[in-house]
Amino acid sequence: MATANKVSVIPCGAMSADLTWLLLKPGRSITDRSHRNDPAPWVDVPTHCVLVETDEGKLLWDTSCPRDWEERWGPTGLQEFFPYDKVSDDEYLDSRLNQLGVGLDEIDYVVLSHLHFDHAGNVRMFENTNAKLICHEREKEFAFGFDGLFTGAHLKTDYEGLAFQTVSGDTDLLPGVKLIETPGHTVGCMSMQVDLPDSGTMIFTSDAVYMGESYGPPATPAAIVNNLEQFYASVEKLRGIQEQTNATMVFGHDAEQIHKLRVAPEGSYT
Repeated sequence: MATANKVSVIPCGAMSADLTWLLLKPGRSITDRSHRNDPAPWVDVPTHCVLVETDEGKLLWDTSCPRDWEERWGPTGLQEFFPYDKVSDDEYLDSRLNQLGVGLDEIDYVVLSHLHFDHAGNVRMFENTNAKLICHEREKEFAFGFDGLFTGAHLKTDYEGLAFQTVSGDTDLLPGVKLIETPGHTVGCMSMQVDLPDSGTMIFTSDAVYMGESYGPPATPAAIVNNLEQFYASVEKLRGIQEQTNATMVFGHDAEQIHKLRVAPEGSYT
């Protein structure tokens, strides 16, 4: 079986948000009736990217949030609901790549799990490089096809004018790297499976599964779901792959899990 060589999980700080955005059944302690209308707590919503190194090139999975998030998101109002306010200067993606000693011209593929503002926020960093920009064909069709500047969490300022190559279905992209079609969160949301010689299989769910509590079982959706039936089907598809491969699941925005992973620049998986 072909394998990748190395995976670096790149933590890029965190947004903040009401937990209900991530989990429609918030995991709160049981309360009496005098507290039944209390809102769900605000929580950290970590964001990360993944650098995969193979014999056939380097791949960057997602690009996190931009430095100018407050200004860029201003027209959408998203900065009021998902402020990117838990990030230090050395946690922005450009700083992280510098810490890893990886130049933009060294990255051969930039794969966007989907084109939401917190995953495609830095894709323009690669506009004048040789990196191939890749997303799902249905994601591209939707993200470029709506009228106006934004809809929901798709913001054309992030990606309009860039040339994306597209994939459809489950796609073997590089040795040990498979893109998995997992719609539901968006029409073209993808997850990524990476097979490694020492660490075995890792699955990066992106927003197909926000957090461990979303995964269950039973699976629990978030407030931001384009198609609920597809969401449940995608979660069970990932669960089936995990059972077959004994994969380590890395969820899209899990505030507890990110602190348990071996993260860059100090740690990696081989």
